[in-house]
Amino acid sequence: MSSYWKNYHAMVAGLLLLGQALVARAELPDFTPLVESASPAVVNISTRQTVPARGAGAQMPDLEGLPPILREFLERGIPGLPGGAAPGQPREAQSLGSGFIISEDGYILTNNHVVADADEIMVRMPDRSELVAKLVGADPRTDVALIKVDGDGLPTVKLGKSSALQVGEWVLAIGSPFGFDHSVTAGIVSATGRNLPNESYVPFIQTDVAINPGNSGGPLFNLQGEVVGVNSQIFTRSGGFMGLSFAIPIDVAMDVADQLRTAGKVSRGWLGVVIQEVNKELAESFGLDRPAGALVAQVVDGGPAAKGGLRVGDVIRSLNGEPIEMSADLPHRVGALKPGTLATLEVVRDGDRETLRIEIGALPEEGEPLAIDERGEPIGQGNNRLGVQVSELTATQKQALDLQNGVVITEVGSGPAAMIGLRPGDVITHLNNEAIDSVQAFDKVTRQLPKNRSVSMRVLREGRASFITFKLSE
Repeated sequence: MSSYWKNYHAMVAGLLLLGQALVARAELPDFTPLVESASPAVVNISTRQTVPARGAGAQMPDLEGLPPILREFLERGIPGLPGGAAPGQPREAQSLGSGFIISEDGYILTNNHVVADADEIMVRMPDRSELVAKLVGADPRTDVALIKVDGDGLPTVKLGKSSALQVGEWVLAIGSPFGFDHSVTAGIVSATGRNLPNESYVPFIQTDVAINPGNSGGPLFNLQGEVVGVNSQIFTRSGGFMGLSFAIPIDVAMDVADQLRTAGKVSRGWLGVVIQEVNKELAESFGLDRPAGALVAQVVDGGPAAKGGLRVGDVIRSLNGEPIEMSADLPHRVGALKPGTLATLEVVRDGDRETLRIEIGALPEEGEPLAIDERGEPIGQGNNRLGVQVSELTATQKQALDLQNGVVITEVGSGPAAMIGLRPGDVITHLNNEAIDSVQAFDKVTRQLPKNRSVSMRVLREGRASFITFKLSE
Protein backbone atom coordinates (compact mmCIF):
# COMPACT_ATOMS: atom_id res chain seq x y z
CA MET A 1 0.00 0.00 0.00
CA SER A 2 1.36 3.40 -0.96
CA SER A 3 2.22 5.95 1.66
CA TYR A 4 -0.63 8.12 0.32
CA TRP A 5 -3.26 5.53 1.19
CA LYS A 6 -1.63 4.81 4.53
CA ASN A 7 -1.85 8.48 5.42
CA TYR A 8 -5.40 8.63 4.11
CA HIS A 9 -6.54 5.71 6.29
CA ALA A 10 -4.74 7.16 9.30
CA MET A 11 -6.48 10.49 8.76
CA VAL A 12 -9.92 8.83 8.45
CA ALA A 13 -9.32 6.80 11.61
CA GLY A 14 -8.27 9.92 13.47
CA LEU A 15 -11.38 11.79 12.34
CA LEU A 16 -13.58 8.89 13.47
CA LEU A 17 -11.96 8.87 16.90
CA LEU A 18 -12.33 12.64 17.16
CA GLY A 19 -15.98 12.38 16.16
CA GLN A 20 -16.62 9.72 18.77
CA ALA A 21 -14.94 11.82 21.43
CA LEU A 22 -17.01 14.87 20.48
CA VAL A 23 -20.22 12.82 20.59
CA ALA A 24 -19.29 11.36 23.99
CA ARG A 25 -18.46 14.84 25.29
CA ALA A 26 -21.74 16.21 23.95
CA GLU A 27 -23.63 13.49 25.86
CA LEU A 28 -21.97 14.31 29.20
CA PRO A 29 -23.57 17.07 31.30
CA ASP A 30 -21.84 20.38 31.86
CA PHE A 31 -21.82 20.99 35.61
CA THR A 32 -20.28 24.46 35.39
CA PRO A 33 -23.50 26.54 35.74
CA LEU A 34 -24.72 24.30 38.57
CA VAL A 35 -21.51 24.68 40.57
CA GLU A 36 -21.41 28.43 39.97
CA SER A 37 -24.96 28.96 41.22
CA ALA A 38 -25.01 26.44 44.10
CA SER A 39 -21.54 26.65 45.67
CA PRO A 40 -22.09 30.03 47.47
CA ALA A 41 -24.56 28.27 49.81
CA VAL A 42 -22.22 25.38 50.68
CA VAL A 43 -20.15 25.90 53.81
CA ASN A 44 -17.28 24.26 55.67
CA ILE A 45 -17.96 23.23 59.26
CA SER A 46 -15.26 22.70 61.88
CA THR A 47 -15.78 21.78 65.52
CA ARG A 48 -13.73 21.68 68.69
CA GLN A 49 -14.32 19.57 71.74
CA THR A 50 -12.41 18.70 74.88
CA VAL A 51 -11.56 15.02 75.14
CA PRO A 52 -10.94 13.46 78.58
CA ALA A 53 -7.29 12.89 79.37
CA ARG A 54 -5.62 9.58 78.82
CA GLY A 55 -4.13 7.86 81.82
CA ALA A 56 -0.61 8.76 82.75
CA GLY A 57 0.39 5.11 82.45
CA ALA A 58 -0.91 4.66 78.92
CA GLN A 59 1.50 2.89 76.61
CA MET A 60 3.10 5.23 74.12
CA PRO A 61 3.30 4.19 70.50
CA ASP A 62 6.69 3.52 68.94
CA LEU A 63 7.33 6.30 66.44
CA GLU A 64 10.96 5.48 65.78
CA GLY A 65 11.72 4.84 62.15
CA LEU A 66 8.95 7.11 60.87
CA PRO A 67 9.82 10.04 58.59
CA PRO A 68 10.63 13.15 60.67
CA ILE A 69 7.68 15.18 59.34
CA LEU A 70 5.18 12.41 60.08
CA ARG A 71 6.69 11.73 63.51
CA GLU A 72 6.46 15.43 64.44
CA PHE A 73 2.84 15.56 63.26
CA LEU A 74 1.87 12.54 65.38
CA GLU A 75 3.80 13.70 68.46
CA ARG A 76 1.82 16.94 68.58
CA GLY A 77 -1.42 15.06 69.10
CA ILE A 78 -0.24 12.37 71.54
CA PRO A 79 -0.17 13.19 75.26
CA GLY A 80 3.15 12.56 76.95
CA LEU A 81 5.26 13.06 73.82
CA PRO A 82 7.27 16.19 72.92
CA GLY A 83 4.86 18.81 71.61
CA GLY A 84 1.82 16.87 72.82
CA ALA A 85 -0.47 17.39 75.78
CA ALA A 86 0.90 16.32 79.14
CA PRO A 87 -0.43 13.07 80.61
CA GLY A 88 -3.49 13.63 82.75
CA GLN A 89 -4.41 16.83 80.89
CA PRO A 90 -7.55 17.13 78.72
CA ARG A 91 -6.81 17.45 75.03
CA GLU A 92 -8.65 19.19 72.22
CA ALA A 93 -10.09 17.25 69.28
CA GLN A 94 -11.20 18.78 66.01
CA SER A 95 -13.41 17.57 63.20
CA LEU A 96 -14.26 18.80 59.74
CA GLY A 97 -17.40 18.49 57.68
CA SER A 98 -19.70 20.30 55.30
CA GLY A 99 -23.15 21.82 55.35
CA PHE A 100 -25.49 23.99 53.31
CA ILE A 101 -27.60 27.06 54.02
CA ILE A 102 -31.36 26.48 53.75
CA SER A 103 -32.63 29.90 54.85
CA GLU A 104 -31.48 33.48 54.36
CA ASP A 105 -31.39 34.06 58.13
CA GLY A 106 -28.71 31.42 58.66
CA TYR A 107 -30.16 27.95 59.22
CA ILE A 108 -27.72 25.29 58.03
CA LEU A 109 -28.26 21.58 57.50
CA THR A 110 -25.50 19.04 58.20
CA ASN A 111 -24.88 15.60 59.74
CA ASN A 112 -25.30 14.89 63.41
CA HIS A 113 -21.94 13.12 63.51
CA VAL A 114 -20.22 16.28 62.24
CA VAL A 115 -21.30 18.38 65.24
CA ALA A 116 -22.01 15.75 67.93
CA ASP A 117 -20.58 16.64 71.37
CA ALA A 118 -18.93 19.79 70.00
CA ASP A 119 -17.96 22.54 72.42
CA GLU A 120 -17.64 25.01 69.55
CA ILE A 121 -19.00 24.99 65.99
CA MET A 122 -17.39 27.25 63.39
CA VAL A 123 -18.81 27.84 59.93
CA ARG A 124 -16.51 29.09 57.18
CA MET A 125 -18.43 30.88 54.46
CA PRO A 126 -17.49 30.87 50.76
CA ASP A 127 -15.84 34.29 51.17
CA ARG A 128 -13.63 32.64 53.88
CA SER A 129 -15.21 34.62 56.70
CA GLU A 130 -15.93 32.57 59.82
CA LEU A 131 -19.06 32.60 61.97
CA VAL A 132 -19.82 30.91 65.26
CA ALA A 133 -22.83 28.59 64.96
CA LYS A 134 -25.18 27.31 67.61
CA LEU A 135 -26.79 23.89 67.57
CA VAL A 136 -30.55 24.14 67.10
CA GLY A 137 -31.12 20.41 67.37
CA ALA A 138 -29.85 17.02 66.24
CA ASP A 139 -31.35 13.63 65.49
CA PRO A 140 -28.90 10.72 65.81
CA ARG A 141 -31.39 8.24 64.34
CA THR A 142 -31.25 9.93 60.95
CA ASP A 143 -27.83 11.58 61.41
CA VAL A 144 -29.32 15.02 60.71
CA ALA A 145 -28.41 18.20 62.58
CA LEU A 146 -29.63 21.79 62.27
CA ILE A 147 -27.31 24.64 63.22
CA LYS A 148 -27.66 28.41 62.89
CA VAL A 149 -25.43 31.41 62.33
CA ASP A 150 -26.41 35.05 62.61
CA GLY A 151 -27.04 36.43 59.16
CA ASP A 152 -29.42 38.16 56.80
CA GLY A 153 -29.81 37.71 53.06
CA LEU A 154 -27.44 34.76 52.97
CA PRO A 155 -27.24 32.63 49.80
CA THR A 156 -29.40 29.50 49.99
CA VAL A 157 -29.69 26.24 48.07
CA LYS A 158 -32.72 25.20 46.06
CA LEU A 159 -34.48 22.19 47.54
CA GLY A 160 -35.71 19.39 45.30
CA LYS A 161 -37.73 16.20 45.81
CA SER A 162 -35.71 13.10 46.56
CA SER A 163 -38.82 11.02 45.89
CA ALA A 164 -38.51 11.98 42.21
CA LEU A 165 -34.95 10.62 41.84
CA GLN A 166 -34.43 7.80 39.37
CA VAL A 167 -31.68 5.21 39.19
CA GLY A 168 -29.11 6.24 36.58
CA GLU A 169 -29.73 9.98 37.07
CA TRP A 170 -26.68 12.27 37.25
CA VAL A 171 -25.95 13.81 40.67
CA LEU A 172 -23.19 16.05 42.02
CA ALA A 173 -21.70 16.65 45.46
CA ILE A 174 -20.03 19.80 46.75
CA GLY A 175 -18.12 19.66 50.02
CA SER A 176 -14.80 19.91 51.81
CA PRO A 177 -13.10 16.51 51.68
CA PHE A 178 -9.97 16.52 53.84
CA GLY A 179 -10.54 20.26 54.37
CA PHE A 180 -10.31 21.23 50.68
CA ASP A 181 -12.99 23.89 50.18
CA HIS A 182 -15.65 23.44 47.52
CA SER A 183 -14.46 20.24 45.94
CA VAL A 184 -16.87 18.92 43.34
CA THR A 185 -17.49 15.27 42.46
CA ALA A 186 -20.13 13.75 40.19
CA GLY A 187 -21.69 10.37 39.51
CA ILE A 188 -25.02 8.65 39.09
CA VAL A 189 -27.74 7.34 41.37
CA SER A 190 -27.05 3.64 41.91
CA ALA A 191 -30.15 2.87 43.98
CA THR A 192 -32.91 4.54 45.98
CA GLY A 193 -34.55 3.40 49.19
CA ARG A 194 -31.41 1.52 50.19
CA ASN A 195 -31.60 -0.01 53.68
CA LEU A 196 -28.37 -0.21 55.67
CA PRO A 197 -27.63 -2.35 58.75
CA ASN A 198 -28.55 -0.60 62.02
CA GLU A 199 -30.16 2.30 60.09
CA SER A 200 -33.91 1.76 60.42
CA TYR A 201 -35.30 5.21 59.69
CA VAL A 202 -33.52 6.32 56.51
CA PRO A 203 -34.17 4.97 52.99
CA PHE A 204 -30.73 6.01 51.69
CA ILE A 205 -29.85 7.22 48.20
CA GLN A 206 -26.91 5.16 46.96
CA THR A 207 -24.55 6.79 44.44
CA ASP A 208 -21.08 6.33 43.01
CA VAL A 209 -20.18 9.97 43.72
CA ALA A 210 -16.74 10.16 45.36
CA ILE A 211 -17.27 11.00 49.04
CA ASN A 212 -14.43 11.28 51.54
CA PRO A 213 -13.88 12.56 55.11
CA GLY A 214 -15.04 16.17 55.19
CA ASN A 215 -17.84 15.65 52.65
CA SER A 216 -20.19 14.55 55.43
CA GLY A 217 -23.16 16.88 55.76
CA GLY A 218 -22.68 18.38 52.31
CA PRO A 219 -25.41 18.57 49.64
CA LEU A 220 -26.14 16.15 46.81
CA PHE A 221 -27.54 17.99 43.77
CA ASN A 222 -29.52 16.89 40.73
CA LEU A 223 -28.88 18.43 37.30
CA GLN A 224 -31.49 21.12 37.99
CA GLY A 225 -29.28 22.43 40.79
CA GLU A 226 -31.68 21.22 43.49
CA VAL A 227 -30.53 19.50 46.68
CA VAL A 228 -31.89 15.95 46.74
CA GLY A 229 -29.79 14.49 49.56
CA VAL A 230 -27.37 15.03 52.43
CA ASN A 231 -24.13 13.07 52.02
CA SER A 232 -23.73 10.90 55.09
CA GLN A 233 -21.88 7.59 54.73
CA ILE A 234 -19.62 5.49 52.56
CA PHE A 235 -19.04 1.76 52.39
CA THR A 236 -15.35 1.00 52.62
CA ARG A 237 -12.91 -1.73 53.59
CA SER A 238 -9.87 0.48 53.17
CA GLY A 239 -10.98 3.68 54.90
CA GLY A 240 -11.18 5.49 51.55
CA PHE A 241 -13.78 5.82 48.83
CA MET A 242 -14.68 2.53 47.12
CA GLY A 243 -17.56 3.57 44.86
CA LEU A 244 -20.45 3.26 47.32
CA SER A 245 -21.80 6.48 48.86
CA PHE A 246 -25.02 7.01 50.76
CA ALA A 247 -27.04 10.19 51.15
CA ILE A 248 -30.02 10.98 53.36
CA PRO A 249 -33.01 11.89 51.13
CA ILE A 250 -33.72 15.60 51.40
CA ASP A 251 -37.42 14.84 52.02
CA VAL A 252 -36.41 12.99 55.18
CA ALA A 253 -33.78 15.55 56.21
CA MET A 254 -36.10 18.54 55.84
CA ASP A 255 -38.90 16.84 57.80
CA VAL A 256 -36.39 16.30 60.62
CA ALA A 257 -35.07 19.87 60.32
CA ASP A 258 -38.57 21.35 60.44
CA GLN A 259 -39.36 19.39 63.61
CA LEU A 260 -36.07 20.36 65.23
CA ARG A 261 -36.71 23.99 64.38
CA THR A 262 -40.28 24.11 65.69
CA ALA A 263 -40.32 21.53 68.49
CA GLY A 264 -36.65 20.95 69.33
CA LYS A 265 -37.04 17.19 68.88
CA VAL A 266 -38.25 14.64 66.33
CA SER A 267 -41.44 12.65 66.79
CA ARG A 268 -41.76 9.33 64.94
CA GLY A 269 -44.43 6.76 64.47
CA TRP A 270 -44.10 3.42 66.28
CA LEU A 271 -45.85 0.11 65.75
CA GLY A 272 -44.38 -1.93 68.58
CA VAL A 273 -43.24 -5.10 66.82
CA VAL A 274 -40.06 -7.07 66.24
CA ILE A 275 -39.90 -8.19 62.61
CA GLN A 276 -37.71 -10.40 60.46
CA GLU A 277 -37.11 -11.09 56.79
CA VAL A 278 -39.25 -13.64 54.94
CA ASN A 279 -37.09 -16.22 53.16
CA LYS A 280 -38.21 -18.91 50.73
CA GLU A 281 -38.86 -21.53 53.42
CA LEU A 282 -40.82 -19.12 55.64
CA ALA A 283 -42.87 -17.94 52.66
CA GLU A 284 -43.85 -21.53 51.90
CA SER A 285 -44.72 -22.30 55.53
CA PHE A 286 -46.90 -19.18 55.84
CA GLY A 287 -48.74 -19.78 52.57
CA LEU A 288 -47.17 -16.94 50.59
CA ASP A 289 -46.75 -17.06 46.83
CA ARG A 290 -43.22 -15.62 47.12
CA PRO A 291 -40.77 -14.30 49.76
CA ALA A 292 -42.01 -10.80 50.58
CA GLY A 293 -43.21 -8.76 53.51
CA ALA A 294 -42.24 -8.35 57.15
CA LEU A 295 -42.80 -11.33 59.46
CA VAL A 296 -43.94 -10.34 62.95
CA ALA A 297 -41.66 -12.24 65.35
CA GLN A 298 -42.82 -10.43 68.47
CA VAL A 299 -45.53 -7.98 69.50
CA VAL A 300 -44.67 -5.62 72.36
CA ASP A 301 -47.24 -5.96 75.13
CA GLY A 302 -49.32 -2.82 75.46
CA GLY A 303 -47.93 -1.34 72.24
CA PRO A 304 -49.93 -0.03 69.24
CA ALA A 305 -49.71 -3.32 67.31
CA ALA A 306 -50.99 -5.33 70.28
CA LYS A 307 -53.89 -2.94 70.78
CA GLY A 308 -54.67 -3.06 67.05
CA GLY A 309 -54.86 -6.86 66.86
CA LEU A 310 -51.55 -7.66 65.14
CA ARG A 311 -50.27 -11.12 66.08
CA VAL A 312 -47.01 -13.05 66.08
CA GLY A 313 -46.82 -14.94 62.77
CA ASP A 314 -48.63 -12.25 60.77
CA VAL A 315 -46.82 -11.21 57.59
CA ILE A 316 -47.23 -7.49 56.84
CA ARG A 317 -47.56 -7.05 53.07
CA SER A 318 -48.54 -3.39 52.78
CA LEU A 319 -48.84 -0.19 54.80
CA ASN A 320 -51.40 2.39 53.68
CA GLY A 321 -51.47 0.75 50.26
CA GLU A 322 -47.68 0.80 49.77
CA PRO A 323 -46.20 -2.71 49.32
CA ILE A 324 -43.75 -3.99 51.92
CA GLU A 325 -41.30 -6.07 49.87
CA MET A 326 -38.57 -6.42 52.51
CA SER A 327 -38.82 -6.24 56.28
CA ALA A 328 -36.46 -3.23 56.27
CA ASP A 329 -39.08 -1.26 54.30
CA LEU A 330 -41.41 -1.16 57.30
CA PRO A 331 -39.51 0.80 60.03
CA HIS A 332 -38.82 3.97 58.07
CA ARG A 333 -42.34 4.04 56.61
CA VAL A 334 -43.90 3.67 60.04
CA GLY A 335 -41.41 6.18 61.45
CA ALA A 336 -42.50 8.75 58.85
CA LEU A 337 -46.09 8.62 60.13
CA LYS A 338 -47.26 11.03 62.80
CA PRO A 339 -48.24 9.51 66.14
CA GLY A 340 -52.02 9.18 66.32
CA THR A 341 -52.32 8.41 62.60
CA LEU A 342 -54.73 5.58 61.78
CA ALA A 343 -52.79 3.25 59.48
CA THR A 344 -54.09 0.45 57.26
CA LEU A 345 -52.06 -2.75 57.28
CA GLU A 346 -52.64 -5.68 54.95
CA VAL A 347 -51.39 -8.89 56.53
CA VAL A 348 -51.32 -12.57 55.67
CA ARG A 349 -52.63 -14.62 58.61
CA ASP A 350 -53.00 -18.40 58.42
CA GLY A 351 -52.81 -18.20 54.64
CA ASP A 352 -55.57 -15.59 54.32
CA ARG A 353 -55.28 -11.87 53.70
CA GLU A 354 -56.71 -9.55 56.33
CA THR A 355 -56.86 -5.79 56.74
CA LEU A 356 -56.16 -4.15 60.11
CA ARG A 357 -56.59 -0.55 61.17
CA ILE A 358 -54.02 0.42 63.80
CA GLU A 359 -53.41 3.75 65.51
CA ILE A 360 -49.70 4.53 65.26
CA GLY A 361 -47.99 5.34 68.55
CA ALA A 362 -45.01 7.58 69.31
CA LEU A 363 -41.56 6.01 69.18
CA PRO A 364 -40.11 6.18 72.72
CA GLU A 365 -37.02 8.26 73.23
CA GLU A 366 -33.79 6.41 73.89
CA GLY A 367 -33.82 5.38 77.54
CA GLU A 368 -37.62 5.32 77.80
CA PRO A 369 -39.49 2.03 78.16
CA LEU A 370 -41.18 0.74 75.02
CA ALA A 371 -44.32 -0.17 76.97
CA ILE A 372 -45.62 -0.63 80.50
CA ASP A 373 -47.01 -3.90 81.85
CA GLU A 374 -49.99 -4.34 84.17
CA ARG A 375 -47.71 -3.82 87.18
CA GLY A 376 -46.48 -0.51 85.81
CA GLU A 377 -43.02 -1.88 84.98
CA PRO A 378 -41.20 -1.18 81.70
CA ILE A 379 -41.41 -3.80 78.95
CA GLY A 380 -39.13 -4.43 76.02
CA GLN A 381 -36.03 -2.46 76.92
CA GLY A 382 -32.86 -3.15 78.81
CA ASN A 383 -31.35 -0.76 81.30
CA ASN A 384 -29.83 2.27 79.59
CA ARG A 385 -26.50 1.85 81.40
CA LEU A 386 -25.48 -0.34 78.47
CA GLY A 387 -27.23 1.76 75.82
CA VAL A 388 -29.05 -1.23 74.35
CA GLN A 389 -32.69 -2.23 73.91
CA VAL A 390 -33.66 -5.88 74.16
CA SER A 391 -36.77 -8.00 73.70
CA GLU A 392 -37.89 -11.47 74.71
CA LEU A 393 -37.03 -14.39 72.45
CA THR A 394 -40.05 -15.92 70.77
CA ALA A 395 -40.72 -19.65 70.95
CA THR A 396 -39.77 -19.90 67.26
CA GLN A 397 -36.44 -18.12 67.88
CA LYS A 398 -35.64 -20.34 70.87
CA GLN A 399 -36.36 -23.44 68.81
CA ALA A 400 -34.31 -22.25 65.84
CA LEU A 401 -31.34 -21.30 68.07
CA ASP A 402 -31.77 -24.31 70.41
CA LEU A 403 -31.92 -22.01 73.44
CA GLN A 404 -33.79 -22.13 76.71
CA ASN A 405 -33.06 -18.56 77.73
CA GLY A 406 -31.79 -15.25 76.42
CA VAL A 407 -32.91 -11.85 75.14
CA VAL A 408 -32.43 -10.44 71.64
CA ILE A 409 -31.00 -6.97 70.96
CA THR A 410 -33.39 -4.79 68.96
CA GLU A 411 -31.51 -1.47 69.04
CA VAL A 412 -28.02 -0.28 69.98
CA GLY A 413 -27.59 3.34 70.99
CA SER A 414 -24.55 5.23 72.19
CA GLY A 415 -22.85 3.67 75.18
CA PRO A 416 -20.90 0.61 76.28
CA ALA A 417 -22.89 -1.77 74.04
CA ALA A 418 -21.86 0.11 70.90
CA MET A 419 -18.26 0.38 72.08
CA ILE A 420 -17.91 -3.40 72.48
CA GLY A 421 -19.50 -4.04 69.07
CA LEU A 422 -22.94 -5.39 69.95
CA ARG A 423 -25.48 -5.36 67.10
CA PRO A 424 -29.25 -5.74 66.66
CA GLY A 425 -30.01 -9.44 66.37
CA ASP A 426 -27.34 -10.51 68.88
CA VAL A 427 -28.69 -12.74 71.66
CA ILE A 428 -27.47 -12.24 75.22
CA THR A 429 -27.72 -15.46 77.25
CA HIS A 430 -25.53 -14.63 80.27
CA LEU A 431 -24.47 -11.38 81.90
CA ASN A 432 -22.08 -11.08 84.84
CA ASN A 433 -22.17 -14.89 85.23
CA GLU A 434 -25.96 -14.95 85.53
CA ALA A 435 -28.35 -16.59 83.05
CA ILE A 436 -30.69 -14.11 81.36
CA ASP A 437 -34.16 -15.57 80.75
CA SER A 438 -36.26 -12.40 80.38
CA VAL A 439 -36.10 -8.65 79.81
CA GLN A 440 -36.91 -8.13 83.49
CA ALA A 441 -33.93 -10.31 84.46
CA PHE A 442 -31.71 -8.35 82.07
CA ASP A 443 -32.89 -5.06 83.63
CA LYS A 444 -32.21 -6.35 87.13
CA VAL A 445 -28.71 -7.61 86.36
CA THR A 446 -27.66 -4.47 84.48
CA ARG A 447 -28.83 -2.25 87.34
CA GLN A 448 -26.55 -4.20 89.68
CA LEU A 449 -23.45 -4.30 87.46
CA PRO A 450 -20.32 -3.16 89.30
CA LYS A 451 -18.31 -0.13 88.26
CA ASN A 452 -14.67 -0.24 87.14
CA ARG A 453 -14.51 -4.03 87.19
CA SER A 454 -14.48 -6.50 84.30
CA VAL A 455 -17.91 -7.92 83.52
CA SER A 456 -18.47 -10.94 81.27
CA MET A 457 -21.26 -11.34 78.74
CA ARG A 458 -22.11 -14.39 76.63
CA VAL A 459 -23.39 -13.39 73.19
CA LEU A 460 -24.78 -15.55 70.42
CA ARG A 461 -24.31 -14.14 66.90
CA GLU A 462 -25.30 -16.03 63.74
CA GLY A 463 -25.29 -19.31 65.64
CA ARG A 464 -21.84 -18.81 67.22
CA ALA A 465 -21.44 -18.12 70.93
CA SER A 466 -18.61 -16.19 72.56
CA PHE A 467 -17.82 -14.42 75.83
CA ILE A 468 -16.81 -10.77 75.82
CA THR A 469 -15.78 -8.53 78.72
CA PHE A 470 -16.21 -4.83 79.41
CA LYS A 471 -16.10 -2.27 82.23
CA LEU A 472 -18.64 0.34 83.26
CA SER A 473 -17.34 3.65 84.53
CA GLU A 474 -20.71 4.84 85.85
